[in-house]
Amino acid sequence: MNATSKNDVVQLLLDQHAEIRKLFTQVENASGETRREKFDELRALLAVHETAEEEVVHPFSRGVLGKTSAEVDAIIGEEEQAKHVLKRLEKVGTGSPEFLPLFRELHDAVEKHARHEEREEFPRLRERAEPDELAGLATMVRAAEAVAPTHPHPGTDSATKNLIAGPMAAVADRARDAIRKARH
Repeated sequence: MNATSKNDVVQLLLDQHAEIRKLFTQVENASGETRREKFDELRALLAVHETAEEEVVHPFSRGVLGKTSAEVDAIIGEEEQAKHVLKRLEKVGTGSPEFLPLFRELHDAVEKHARHEEREEFPRLRERAEPDELAGLATMVRAAEAVAPTHPHPGTDSATKNLIAGPMAAVADRARDAIRKARH
C-alpha cells in the first residue's frame, strides 16, 4: 500500500484492483498447489474488497454523490454475479477441467466491473468528495475489510445485509481458512 492510499479511498481501491489483476494472471499461469494457493489469495481479496465496497463506498456514492439507484444497482449487480461464479469455482476446485473456463468467465466479469468503477464511480468520488472524506472512507474500507468474510456469500449485496450476516460469515470463513491452511 502506498502512502497516498492511506489517505485516499480511490487510490486504495485502485491499488487493490491492480493486485486483483496480478493475482488473476498468477492463477491462470500456475498449476497444482501454486494455483490453489494463488486462487485462495485471490478469492479472499475479492471477497473482502467487494464487501467493503458494498458497506462503505457504494452507500457513499448513492447518498453523497447523487448516483441514481440504477447506477449503483448496476455496480452491485456486477459484484453479485461475480460472487456466484466465485462460489462455483470454489466448489469445482482448481484441479477440475471446469476450473479454467469458469475462471476466465470470472476474470472477464471482474475486469468489466473494475473498469466500470474506475471510469464512472471513482472519478466522481475524486471530483466531489473532500480530501478528508476520501481519507475517512479509506479508513472505513480498511476497517470493513478487517472483519469481512473471506469467501463469497451471494445475497449479501447491501450494507445492511453485509452488516447483519457478515460478522458470523467472517468468523466461519476465517476459521475454515485456518483449518485448511493447517492441513496444507
